[in-house]
Amino acid sequence: MDKKEEKKMEAYIYGGIFALSNKLQLLGDKFDSNISTKQWFLIAIIASFKYEAPTISMTAERMGTSRQNVKKMASILERRGFLVIVKDKEDGRIQRLELTKYCTDYFEQRMESEEKYIENLFADFDEEMLLGVFKGIKQLEKNIMVLEKQNEEES
Repeated sequence: MDKKEEKKMEAYIYGGIFALSNKLQLLGDKFDSNISTKQWFLIAIIASFKYEAPTISMTAERMGTSRQNVKKMASILERRGFLVIVKDKEDGRIQRLELTKYCTDYFEQRMESEEKYIENLFADFDEEMLLGVFKGIKQLEKNIMVLEKQNEEES
């Protein structure tokens, strides 16, 4: 592949990520009218912390968004019973996000349909294709971290 074709492919991938992100969000929002894709992602991020309830800041960092955005979504989810915002036991200024039993039960009930959704999303992906996409996304994450660090140093 020549350099010109490579640049075209990179531009397509870059734009495609945005288009796919929008389509995935719309599709996910239709999947369950009770919870948006972004709210689901926030809950998934909180659940990924295994040893203690994460702080709002820890969650925002892992989610790739602002602390204020997480706080706003968490407040909505708290009112709907999916999580509670609690003060840290050692430092009352720190707020942690804890998923409720209601949340756990809710997602257990939809687990089968979630698995089917993911299965359909990745239909016709063979192992090689899946591994290629996985490796590509991991490399993009690394490159983005380098660019973020460069931007911080320049600021």
